[in-house]
Amino acid sequence: MAARSVCRAGSAAGRALLWGPRPAAALLTLARKRGAATYAQTLQNIPETQVTTLENGLRVASEESNQPTCTVGVWIEAGSRYEDTKTNGAAFFMEHMAFKGTKKRPGSAFEKEVESLGAHLNGYTSREQTAFYIKALSKDMPKVVELLSDLVQNCALEDSQIEKERGVILQELKEMDSNLADVTFDYLHATAYQGTSLAHTVEGTTENIKRLTRADLASYVDIHFKAPRMVLAAAGGISHRELVDAAKQHFTGAPLTHKGDSVPTLKHCRFTGSEIRARDDALPLAHIALAVEGPGWADPDNVVLNVANAIIGRYDRTFGGGTNQSSKLATLAVKHNLCHSFEPFNTSYSDTGLFGFHFVSDPLSVDDMMFCAQGEWMRLCTSTTESEVTRAKNYLRNAMVAQLDGTTRVCENIGSHLLHYGRRIPLEEWDARISAVDARMVRDVCSKYIYDKCPALAAVGE
Repeated sequence: MAARSVCRAGSAAGRALLWGPRPAAALLTLARKRGAATYAQTLQNIPETQVTTLENGLRVASEESNQPTCTVGVWIEAGSRYEDTKTNGAAFFMEHMAFKGTKKRPGSAFEKEVESLGAHLNGYTSREQTAFYIKALSKDMPKVVELLSDLVQNCALEDSQIEKERGVILQELKEMDSNLADVTFDYLHATAYQGTSLAHTVEGTTENIKRLTRADLASYVDIHFKAPRMVLAAAGGISHRELVDAAKQHFTGAPLTHKGDSVPTLKHCRFTGSEIRARDDALPLAHIALAVEGPGWADPDNVVLNVANAIIGRYDRTFGGGTNQSSKLATLAVKHNLCHSFEPFNTSYSDTGLFGFHFVSDPLSVDDMMFCAQGEWMRLCTSTTESEVTRAKNYLRNAMVAQLDGTTRVCENIGSHLLHYGRRIPLEEWDARISAVDARMVRDVCSKYIYDKCPALAAVGE
């Protein structure tokens, strides 16, 4: 931006030195058409996602490519939302235990076998999902499938390992308390969904981690780690037919079959507009999160709200640009020194969501930043422009195409989509949904979720 500003103020010679000769208009048009065609072809040429459902209900999904590596993982419909007050933390505890040996590979033997392949093993737990995945050479895909099946069906749950991991998790909980952004979002869930399972933290409480037994963990696995609640996803240089054959060989055991009426159901979590404040005058900065109830995963309003968030933009003091940023809220933040950072969010769950923003500010600037942020919300409802929407849609397209970067991101996209939507939505379809958004849609949808709604507020340090 600085070079362009100097150029506009300087002479024609200066412009020629900085930019060089300008190409003919016809060449610019041709270049744009080639770029647009390349983008369209990229979306159209993405390999098809193949899905096969086994007799026991396990969904096997894959995207084949010419990569020398592959990522294979199991995505499970299980997380803190499926826990009650007494068992909260069981999913997170099980994520730790899954890497500590199986009945066939006790102790560290499981991890050593993964390492012998030169592979990378990882996993995570969220409020509605648990995932375990391995990135390895494509030729090792059958072995990776066998390892994952052993992990989810035969976790050893040795008493000595449980006590060891109990200490590790308790230490992690202490460290998490220092991450004020995460603490603020946990408080936001606690106040927005008070009295429901979405109010639970993913990690559980210290009291629960100290109290959970081997029987509690075994019961959790027996209820949730079942084939109809699982997706075996893969991406990279693999064959879908070979993946299905490996799944049929290793994922058809009795532990994956539901018994009687043990199929867990998801209870609706009612949103409550309220606030929670954790005041600590010793903290130099305040973390604030404000949210209204947003739509669930499958609601088409999500695309419009993501465009709205792209219009708001994000800001951090380390960013360049200053008052020349396209985000109006960022410009105000810089001009009046309102905050250290801010970022909007649209967090979706099966039947509800949180649409809002989080910012970090000096305590004396909180009210001013809140006033400006809420003013930006109201501007979205009343005066969003087409130029803003065009910029925001291009931002979303860039983020969408970035999903193609690497087999792990593609694999996670496949597994999550099949749990959320029942299918993997092609990027071409996402692009069509983004293209359909205009300024009127943004104004209407934002008014639907923001105007005259009671928000939830969480504040730490104020």
